[in-house]
Amino acid sequence: MMKRFMFMCCLITTVLFLGVLLGMQQANEGMRKMKGYDDPSFKGQAFHVVETSEGLNGTFLGREITSQDIKEKQEKLEGIKAFNFFSSLGKKLANGVSDLMAGLLNEAADKVEEHVKD
Repeated sequence: MMKRFMFMCCLITTVLFLGVLLGMQQANEGMRKMKGYDDPSFKGQAFHVVETSEGLNGTFLGREITSQDIKEKQEKLEGIKAFNFFSSLGKKLANGVSDLMAGLLNEAADKVEEHVKD
């Protein structure tokens, strides 16, 4: 009975260890592909910036970008002033829980002080 248990434990440990090694290998290959190394479909530089007399010009994944494009996008983003409902809800929930816990802890501390005085 004990031999069977030990055999099963060793077998499960071996399978899990091999799974971890395989996962590490897959993660390494994924990182290499993401960086662009050893990827035949990756040609040229992903991002290139050149400073000219008119300002900064560059390419991003083969698409031309000028400083005027960047300024337009920045103005557009500043004009949007998007409101994130979930962020606001999360902040309110966190503040409520913090206030509730602070109140409970203060109440508990007061009761402990009362018992210590008696």
